[in-house]
Parts: sequence; structure tokens; C-alpha cells
Amino acid sequence: MNESTELVIEILQGLGVDPAYRNSSLNLLEKGESRYLRDLKLNFTSTLTSEHLSTKECALLGLSTAINNNNTILTDYFTRYAEEQGATAAETGEAAGCASLLASNNVFYRFRHFTQKEKYTQIPARIRMQLMMKPVTGKEFFELMSLAISAVNGCEMCVNAHEDSLIKLGTTEERIFDAVRIASLVTSFGKVIF
Repeated sequence: MNESTELVIEILQGLGVDPAYRNSSLNLLEKGESRYLRDLKLNFTSTLTSEHLSTKECALLGLSTAINNNNTILTDYFTRYAEEQGATAAETGEAAGCASLLASNNVFYRFRHFTQKEKYTQIPARIRMQLMMKPVTGKEFFELMSLAISAVNGCEMCVNAHEDSLIKLGTTEERIFDAVRIASLVTSFGKVIF
């Protein structure tokens, strides 16, 4: 067994996935004996910890990002990991709700931003957002998840609004940076494991 196959098996076992599982992306990396497999493994491991976020927060950010990206394998993994870190059913449910709500918000506000027409800012959005009012994870952390998902979805207006709210709430830039770093790495990992 070559090193690439060993790395693929280690990655899959770490996720609780059958080591025989393969998809087209994994096959390309494994058959090409890609050095990227080592980076992929290390990058994923770095999503699980942070100097500025608790392990439960890392897990919930990973979960919300995996759901946002429609990745069943990573959703299952991060659900288990979040529960192991003490996340309640209400908190994991809120991570799912955040991904769904931000999917609509990011499309809607990106449209408003792209068109830059005053008329569209005057028409009510008619998007229910009660989840944002009293989140079980707390206002600051919900804003952090919202920022991370907005960054993944590429909504400049939403990223700026959530970052501004977080700064006003007293969140450090390091904490914000780590949330986006985790979301970016989960997204990257999801291109290979899906």
C-alpha cells in the first residue's frame, strides 16, 4: 500500500467513513499520489481547533458550513463532533437554520448590491429572520456563523454587515478570522469528500 492510499484511508477513518469509499476526486488524488493529500489531512485537522474559538464553536461552524455546502458526509461528521463537544440539539439545529437562512439572505442581498438600484432597497424583503433575534448559541456566535456562511457564499454586503456587527459586539478580529478560516477549509475539504 502506497502513502497516498494510507492517507486516504486515514482521512476516511477519521471521518467515520468506510475506508473503501472513493469518489472521482479522491481517486484522482490517490492514483496521482498527490502530495496534497497530506495538506488536506492537516488542513482538516486544523478546522477542529482554534486559539480564539472553543472546540464546540469550531464544530458548529464546521456543521453550518457543511450543511451550506450540501455535504452529507461532513454534515454527519460535524454533527457527531459538535455533540461530542457538548452541543445541544437546539444548537446543532440552529447551525442548520443559519445555513438555510443565510442561503436566502446571501442571494437576496447580493442581488441588491449587484444592481445598486434604490428601488430594490425600498421594497420589503419579506424574508422571516426570527432565528437571528434570540439565537440559542448567543447573538455574537450566531453573527459569527452568519459571517462565515456569507463569506463562503460570496455576499460582500452580508460579510461587511456581519463583520461590523461583530466588531460592535466586541468580537476580536482574530476570532472573526478563524471562523472564516474554518469555513474556507471545510469548503475546500468538501470538494474531495462528498
